[in-house]
Amino acid sequence: MVGRGRRRHRAFEEVWHGHPAPPTGEYVGDFSPHHQASLEEELELQMMNIRGLLADNRGLAEDRLAFHQELIDAKEKLNRMNFVIADIQADKEAHTRELIEKQLKLDYDLRNAEPLRDEIVQLRLEIKKLTAVRQELSKNVQSLTQDLTRLQADNQQIPSMKAEIDGLHQELIRLRTSIEYEKKGNFQLMEQRKSLDKDLVSMAYELEKLQDDFANAEGRSWDTSGGYGMNGNLAGSYPSIHAYEYGYHLPLVDKTPPYEVGSGSWGALDKSHVTRH
Repeated sequence: MVGRGRRRHRAFEEVWHGHPAPPTGEYVGDFSPHHQASLEEELELQMMNIRGLLADNRGLAEDRLAFHQELIDAKEKLNRMNFVIADIQADKEAHTRELIEKQLKLDYDLRNAEPLRDEIVQLRLEIKKLTAVRQELSKNVQSLTQDLTRLQADNQQIPSMKAEIDGLHQELIRLRTSIEYEKKGNFQLMEQRKSLDKDLVSMAYELEKLQDDFANAEGRSWDTSGGYGMNGNLAGSYPSIHAYEYGYHLPLVDKTPPYEVGSGSWGALDKSHVTRH
């Protein structure tokens, strides 16, 4: 084991210094071919291991350099981050102080706004009342608008209504005039009727007197001869004045006016007068 360790150290030195080291130890005098071949194989294996170790060593050295550079970069970055963190903390502290100042100001404003709270409540109540009043006024405005529309429609009909009223007024004037004429005609007709009634009454008295005279003078002759076809009674062919006095109409007298209103000369006159108007 000791010899094997020495051979490994020697082989390492040979490879490290660039030339093989001279053989040492108990195996110096043994140069049999079989033994030499085994030594060469072992040496070859050791050389391969050494080369692998050297490659690993170089990789580790490169990794160490890379890690060292990364460590330097990380330290620089950490320093920069420390500066950034310090700036952020300073900004945060400034922002915090600003927020605290704003909060204090808001608290002060809220304390000062306490007396305004009742006024705000009162204003809200007033706003509600005004809103209700506004709605009521809106309804009234709508109603007034509808009334105005109806009145405008009625105003558009006023000219035609005025023309109709003027026509009715003219017709009323014509009717009044015709009525006045008819009243005058009726008055004249009544006067004529009264005079005719008087004449008929006087004629009835005269007829009754004549009947009495004829009855007294020729009573017997009338009874025998039959009174010229009158059946012996002259009074039967003439109405008695007593019948007129008791409300009975004489056959020769007509109570209706001899000239009807609206017919004959007066009616023609009234109609022609109305037509002229």
